[in-house]
This record gives sequence, C-alpha cells and structure tokens, in this order.
Amino acid sequence: MQHHGGFRRKTRGILSKNYKLKGKISLRRFFQELKEGDKVVMKAEPAYQKGMYYPRFHGKSGMVIGKKGECYEVLIKDGNKEKMLIVHPVHLVRSVK
Repeated sequence: MQHHGGFRRKTRGILSKNYKLKGKISLRRFFQELKEGDKVVMKAEPAYQKGMYYPRFHGKSGMVIGKKGECYEVLIKDGNKEKMLIVHPVHLVRSVK
C-alpha cells in the first residue's frame, strides 16, 4: 500500500487563517527574540512553511531551550514523552507568565 498525503494532509481547518487576518505577515513575529526558559505556544503561520512543526503539535505549549540558526529549540510534552522541536519564530507566540 502506498503512502497517501504529505505533511499538511487533513489540516484544512487547523492550518488556515481567519479571513480578517489574511494578508502580509507581521514582521514583529518574524524577528521576535526569545530567551532560554521562555514559555511559548505553537501557533502556525500558514503562509510561511519553513520551520513549521508537525500539525499534531498545533496549540501545544512548551519551553524554549536553545537556538539553532534562525529557529528555536522548543521542548514540549507529548503524552509521557518530552520532545524537542525546531521551530521558526514566526510560528511561536510568547505565553503570558
């Protein structure tokens, strides 16, 4: 049996924007600086696919543990396991402490 679909399969609702928010991507989200230990929520920017996490992790919160190039290493909890994701800052929203 062959593999059906790719990375964004069945994400029509999850990875889509509200019609009021469509348009140019905010530069503030592109160039935001995060520090180690910052709590973040993964909220995908569907117009920019580079550095996007797997859609299963959409809406999950985690902690920044480092930086790799332009992207950040985010530690999340998935069930009983801790996973480290490499995510572009445009897909991250700093959560309130």
